[in-house]
Amino acid sequence: MDKGAIFPLFYLPAIELFSELKRYDEFFIEREEHFPKQTYRNRALIYSPQGSLALVVPVVKGSKVHTKVKDVRISYDFDWQRLHWMSLQTSYRRSAYFEYYEDDFAPFYNKQWKFLFDYNYELFTLITRLLKMKSASGFTESYEQHYDDRADYRGTIHPKKGSERNFKPYFQVFEERAGFIPGLSIVDLLFNQGPQSGSYL
Repeated sequence: MDKGAIFPLFYLPAIELFSELKRYDEFFIEREEHFPKQTYRNRALIYSPQGSLALVVPVVKGSKVHTKVKDVRISYDFDWQRLHWMSLQTSYRRSAYFEYYEDDFAPFYNKQWKFLFDYNYELFTLITRLLKMKSASGFTESYEQHYDDRADYRGTIHPKKGSERNFKPYFQVFEERAGFIPGLSIVDLLFNQGPQSGSYL
């Protein structure tokens, strides 16, 4: 097993992120980078009745100065939490394990968090516990453009890049409509595979 990696913090992270995490004895979460737009840091892909659906957490428009990812605030100008929760229910109510995990995820769509980083970290902590995976070893203390001694995943798992991993298909609720869709949020795996999700990874 490799030792040491840097990972970004995503909203309902892609399956690929957890698959990579399992390779490391220790890993650190990046919290000092400038917030990059149009990434998984504030969006997740789920399998809706209409196919792949992006759930985006709106953030407060920053000033012209770049904002560190740990300082990005969540916007509540509209009720996105209700919309996301309804989308998750519509997409996964018929899945084998949605009701099994429903009470774990529901609070994230009722309570308000000020910062995106804190929200994502609490979700990440919940998911690693459900998957019985180890949590992060810590956070970065300063921004480094490159790492010579650690694997760097900050730019590799991205909505505009296809996954380099070939994931074995598993049952998805709407696959009879559009076939198997790889590269979705970890909740797609959890709600469909339940406690077997860790073995799948």
